[in-house]
Amino acid sequence: MRRLSMFKKYIAVLIVATVTGTLQAQDTLRIDFRTAVDLALSANAAYQIQSNNMEVLKVQKQSAFLSHFPNANINTSLSQQSGQQFQQIEGEIVVTNVTNEIVNAGLNMSMPIFNAGRRILDTQSAKLAYDAGEKGLDRASQQVMFDVARRYLQVLLDGEIVRISQENLDNQKETLRQIQGFVDAGLRTLSDKYNQESEVARLESVLVDAQLKYENDVWDLSEYLQLEPGVVPLLTAVDPRAGELRFEGMEMQELYEMAQLNRADGTQQDLLVTSYKKDMQAIKSMYYPRIGAFYNYNTFFTSLDDRNLQDQLWKVYPQNTLGLSLTIPIFNNFQNKLNVASSKVAYKNQILQKESMDRKIYQDVKLAYLNYMAAVKKESNTEIQVLAAKEALNAISERFRLGISNFVDLATANQQLVSAQADQAQAVYTLFFQEVLMQHALGTLDVLDLK
Repeated sequence: MRRLSMFKKYIAVLIVATVTGTLQAQDTLRIDFRTAVDLALSANAAYQIQSNNMEVLKVQKQSAFLSHFPNANINTSLSQQSGQQFQQIEGEIVVTNVTNEIVNAGLNMSMPIFNAGRRILDTQSAKLAYDAGEKGLDRASQQVMFDVARRYLQVLLDGEIVRISQENLDNQKETLRQIQGFVDAGLRTLSDKYNQESEVARLESVLVDAQLKYENDVWDLSEYLQLEPGVVPLLTAVDPRAGELRFEGMEMQELYEMAQLNRADGTQQDLLVTSYKKDMQAIKSMYYPRIGAFYNYNTFFTSLDDRNLQDQLWKVYPQNTLGLSLTIPIFNNFQNKLNVASSKVAYKNQILQKESMDRKIYQDVKLAYLNYMAAVKKESNTEIQVLAAKEALNAISERFRLGISNFVDLATANQQLVSAQADQAQAVYTLFFQEVLMQHALGTLDVLDLK
């Protein structure tokens, strides 16, 4: 029994040393929460894609605004004609077989004057779409922040569990040393010593499990932050007890109204509904007549004319055309009707998405609120649990020292204290995380909320 217990002890010590050595062998990067969020935003593909899409929305907004100004184009062409050429000389048409080199140039300008308000609607729709994109980007950044906070706090909790496990192991090793003294003095039996050795070996295994979980969660955070291979983040600690319970005592309806005002994704859906409505109205304007103004300037040069290039282009052949155009849609193979039907469906679908988002916001707030209130109660209960477990262990330790209590009672009391301490650490960090989750559900999460 003794040899088996010592063998387990050496194996556990070896595993602990291996895990610890692995962690220390990596390159460490000390980061705080703000730095972690910055790293995540620069590495998160979904956020970067949405950020890139904002460039398109920005150009669409600019294009819609500039559609109120004239459209201008310059055209030119160079050509060579070989064969029979028709020329008018002294009132007669003369046909000659020559090579004619021609230069054409022109300036064309056009501007819609009336198109049933389509330009205004397109401009408004593009601006709304851009504003909606900004709101979506804000929500995407909050989602990244929330994901970082969840992993960040989990690593800190794992570190606290490792500390509790290490402290408990050290205490039990000291107890083993005391029992060894009692055995040598004839006050305790060898069975107490062997039982304590077994308990120490068990706690060494518990420490190994805690360290392995810590390492796995550290690597999970490293992967999310897209750190260089072999680089391990060394996190700046936060005080989970420092924050106030700002949502305790608030009613669900009050929280939901707060979320409706602050949730960027909810505002995004509202803006998109209006934007799609403007698009639909703009496309309907194609049913109505359109009036436009145009101006054309054209000139050319021909090698059949003996005058020089400058005189022909600027003095002899220039033509100026200024006018108005009226377009009355009569029949275009139902293309306008198809466009209107498509835009109407897109508008209705966007209304459905808005209603779905409203339900999701309510569900997020409700679930976060229930978990938050449960975390508040659990944190209060674990504080009482730890105090009671400490008193129980102190009493049983004294009885064990006097020989009144047995080893089983001592081991049980110690396990209850360690379990209570672990539960308290879990409850404290859970409450802190639920605070973050509430802010995420309400749309008020900021990088400064975790410090």
